[in-house]
Amino acid sequence: MKQLLRGPRAVLATAALAVSLAAAQPGASAGSAPLEGTRVIETALSFAALWDRLKQAIQANGMGLVAQACASCGAKAQGVTIPGNAVVMVFRNDFAVRMLEASVAAGVEAPLRFYLTETADGTATLAFRTPSATFAPYESAKLDAMAQELDAIWESIVRDTLKK
Repeated sequence: MKQLLRGPRAVLATAALAVSLAAAQPGASAGSAPLEGTRVIETALSFAALWDRLKQAIQANGMGLVAQACASCGAKAQGVTIPGNAVVMVFRNDFAVRMLEASVAAGVEAPLRFYLTETADGTATLAFRTPSATFAPYESAKLDAMAQELDAIWESIVRDTLKK
């Protein structure tokens, strides 16, 4: 049985593996969109402004901010500074009920996510997969109809987030 690496050797081995995997994948960068239906929007907004506007747009469009995960906040708590990086998870109970009625397996997709990243010039990028692309693999007409409704809401959230 192989012994697990621990301590600094484990950190170095993990970092080396991550670098080699990234190098082996052409086009794998912060701005790439590896999955069909992924939209990446470069903005002129700062990371903080984009995050604030996104939260307001989510609420204004009747959706719920279910959770948020902020890698840069966690790093800061450890005394490390990294560019702004957060995932904002969004959904609503009535959509959850409809989703589960159409496909229990699709439950793994909820809540849907927006991904915010800070760029080197201090602006921020907003990325997300469209709900229709997220739910398409489940091949359910009811789920597809619900996803189309969510696509319209997502477009409205993005539009409201980015308007001046």
